[in-house]
Amino acid sequence: MSAHFGLMRRVRHEAALPYVLTAYAKGGTADPFSPGGETPSSGALWIDLMNPTADEIRAAEMALGIELPSRQEAEEIETSSRLYADRKTLVMIATVMVRTTSPQPAMTPITFAFQKDRLVTMRFDDPTPFATFPRKLRKSPENYDTAQKMLLGIIDEIIDRAADVLETVGADLNRISDIVFSEHASGGPRKGADLNAILTRLGQNGLRAANTRESMVSLTRLLAFFPEAGRVCNGEVLEEHWRAVGQDITSLTDHATFLSNKVNFFLDATLGRINSEQNMIIKLFSVLAVVFLPPTLIASIYGMNFQHMPELRWVGGYPLSLIIMLAAAIVPYALFKRKGWL
Repeated sequence: MSAHFGLMRRVRHEAALPYVLTAYAKGGTADPFSPGGETPSSGALWIDLMNPTADEIRAAEMALGIELPSRQEAEEIETSSRLYADRKTLVMIATVMVRTTSPQPAMTPITFAFQKDRLVTMRFDDPTPFATFPRKLRKSPENYDTAQKMLLGIIDEIIDRAADVLETVGADLNRISDIVFSEHASGGPRKGADLNAILTRLGQNGLRAANTRESMVSLTRLLAFFPEAGRVCNGEVLEEHWRAVGQDITSLTDHATFLSNKVNFFLDATLGRINSEQNMIIKLFSVLAVVFLPPTLIASIYGMNFQHMPELRWVGGYPLSLIIMLAAAIVPYALFKRKGWL
């Protein structure tokens, strides 16, 4: 008979994100603790704290017998602050993407406090994997009957989300390629393409690809730290699934790097297209200036009204001046066209 997972939640609503404690247990319901220090049931395999205050972090530490890093400490980038062992607890901090579909994708640190029989996560944002993994957990509880499998399951969801983001970025770059490199990009149906909007899309896609790579690099460090530290601290037997996770992280890191290079290529191409269109406009003004310069010279000469200007007394003098000005405009244009300058 498969294991049954239950949960209890305590919520403190705020103007921004609420504080939520969710405890997942094998074989029953785990009671949440209160700031007073009430200990959750021993069956809790995974306890998730979202957006706790400093007082609530201290309460969690007292109740669980662990020491959690503050938000400022979680945001530090040096490895010694992100991966360390505290007695029988492994503290690991990974960087995860949030708001990936919004115009301003961002990153947030996730703290994993791992013990042999319990996993505690602490976060200050709501990444998509932390919404999708509980659904998978309730659907197949028998696959996550240890704290290590819980950790693997969350990391799997983070990797799956990163893959989805890279697929979205790649698809959008293909659409941008169709606009920038289309045969009609400088005329016909594509003439009105908004290249400034394309630059914005390229910037957003570049940021998503960079965030994905940063997230995968942080998971790579976690993957290198956990197996050895887990054996030393808890005598933990490593799951075979870790090897597949490492391969997935490596492939996504390489793909994120490829997409970042692709974004830079399209960025250069789009800027080149914009410069080309600007040069065409400047070229048009230059040609118009050259075309109208001779007629302007002729009109200026005949506007001087010299006394000894015989054409002024001719009946056909005015039509003749118009014909000369028209010829002076046509001849330079025809010459430029023949030389291939237009």
